[in-house]
Amino acid sequence: MTGEELERQVRRRATFTFARASGPGGQNVNKVSSKAVARLLLSDLSGLDREQRERLVARLGRRVTAGGELLVSAQDSRDQARNRELALKRMIALLAAALRRPRKRVRTKPSAGSREARLAAKRRRSAAKRERGLRPEPE
Repeated sequence: MTGEELERQVRRRATFTFARASGPGGQNVNKVSSKAVARLLLSDLSGLDREQRERLVARLGRRVTAGGELLVSAQDSRDQARNRELALKRMIALLAAALRRPRKRVRTKPSAGSREARLAAKRRRSAAKRERGLRPEPE
C-alpha cells in the first residue's frame, strides 16, 4: 500500500470525537471542546495482507483497543479544526511507520584487534584480583 493510498483511506474512514482540552486557553478552555480524538478500525483498512495487519497490531501496541481500534488524540492548539488535522497527520505517520518492514540485522564478527583488546583487559583484571589474595612476605 502506498503512502497516498494509506492517507486517502485514513482520511475517509477515521471518525472523531471531541473533548475539553487541558492546558492554556483561559476561560475558553472551560467552554470549548477543542481536543480531537481520531479513531480508526484497523479492520477497515483495505489492501493489507495478514503479515501487515499483525505488524500493525504488534507495533502500535497500547494505542490499539481490544476492539482493534486505533486511537490518536491532539490538543496542541486551541482550534478544534487544527487539532483534528494534527490527529489525522499523527495517525497517518504512525500507520506508515508501523507498516515499514524492519531491516534485517546482518551479524558481524568482532575484529581481531577488538578480540585481543578484550582478552588483554581480562588478563589485567585477573592479575589485579590475583594480587589481592597474596599475603605480604615477612621481612
